[in-house]
Amino acid sequence: MSIVVGVDSSTQSCKVLAVDAHSGDVVASGASAHPDRTAVDPRIWTSALREAWQAAGADRLGGSVAGVGIGAQQHGMVALDNTDTPVHDALLWNDTRSAADAARLRDELGQETWVDAVNLVPVASFTISKLAWLAQNEPELADRVDQVVLPHDWLNGALGGEFTTDRSDASGTGYFSPVTDSYRTDLLERFFGRVPRLPRIVASHERAGTVQSGWGIDGAVLAAGAGDNAAAALGLGLRPGEVVVSIGTSGTVFTTTPSPMPDHTGAIAGFADAAGGHLPLLAMLNSARVMAATASMLGVGLAQLDALALDAASDAGGLTFLPYLDGERSPNLPHASGSLAGLTRGNMTPENLARASVLGVLNSLADAIDLMKQSGGTPDKVLLIGGGSKSNSLRQAAASIFNLPVEVPASREYVALGAAKQAAWAATGELPDWKRSIEAAYEPEGDWGAGVRERYAAARRNVYGV
Repeated sequence: MSIVVGVDSSTQSCKVLAVDAHSGDVVASGASAHPDRTAVDPRIWTSALREAWQAAGADRLGGSVAGVGIGAQQHGMVALDNTDTPVHDALLWNDTRSAADAARLRDELGQETWVDAVNLVPVASFTISKLAWLAQNEPELADRVDQVVLPHDWLNGALGGEFTTDRSDASGTGYFSPVTDSYRTDLLERFFGRVPRLPRIVASHERAGTVQSGWGIDGAVLAAGAGDNAAAALGLGLRPGEVVVSIGTSGTVFTTTPSPMPDHTGAIAGFADAAGGHLPLLAMLNSARVMAATASMLGVGLAQLDALALDAASDAGGLTFLPYLDGERSPNLPHASGSLAGLTRGNMTPENLARASVLGVLNSLADAIDLMKQSGGTPDKVLLIGGGSKSNSLRQAAASIFNLPVEVPASREYVALGAAKQAAWAATGELPDWKRSIEAAYEPEGDWGAGVRERYAAARRNVYGV
């Protein structure tokens, strides 16, 4: 049996899958937790990779491993000195301290100029905003920066001995164009003050190198790797017309297209995918943790929250939850907070609050789908993935809120699976076609979802004017 190894280094943990290269079946897995912070020493990721690697038994697979691929959280700023030592903790995608800097970048060039340059508009999540923050707030540290890499680039370096990236992950920096497939160093010069060394870009199907000694699989091919959403799209075998809604620490809505989908409003980030195409994407900071926070407030577990939500009226009795508990990225409201609207003595029940938290998450994601339609997308189906998709109340409401058919693929680690698929591609020269398994399917029911959408949109406009 030929084995490929896929890694998912996410915000919360590192997961390692050993996968049969022919069938896509997982033969072993391991995981290790990451600290729950928005700024992290990247060496922690290397330690977590080693722990997950050993837990999966990857260090004992030897010559049976044909290749390794890494998918990881996007945007994180890993700023290194000339000895490859971090000068500052890596600022993660969900660290919003650079919100004011992102606004300055937008104001200086204008949204259309940014979209024309890199097919996105800076927000606090993107690497260029974080580098601008470093230059403004920690100039002595910024002066020490010799090289800037991303989380997956850092782990490529740990495995292969060289920091390399791919176009999907580079496209989330704000200084790389997925249209021309080239770095925009002029933007770094302007907003960081100079151009640090940047990782070599490896095409999706190419080899980044080989795995160095110390990992138990010397000489295995190291694939280009990818940003987490691009890796998930590859793992799912995403097709044009299908929209992925991923409900995890963050919520993401994305699709794959053969050509760019520029959005001069800045709402849609025009990333690259991991197969040579494009990955228009919107991301929300508030997703599954909204339901977790609601469960904590009610003093129940997630399973009981789900049961409460299923016992409530479909529309939560008119209760509307704006779920911006940690600020928000889409819409761009970094300093927002959550709000409850339509509260009455009659609907102040645990059931309605549980249901409102589920609908709040879905409404935020539905806003993203609507924006994708307005920019020329033609979605015909939603694929619902992520830890939050295990909620029965959320699954059953999703099709009505999105007004689209919804399929729930079998629960798998799609980021790590996509990284493994890319590893097989790099090792053999052919992208494998692993079968997708669907666990459940739903259709819109009645018109109650439209009423919920209208109340949510009205509450959002009333509170934030957007």
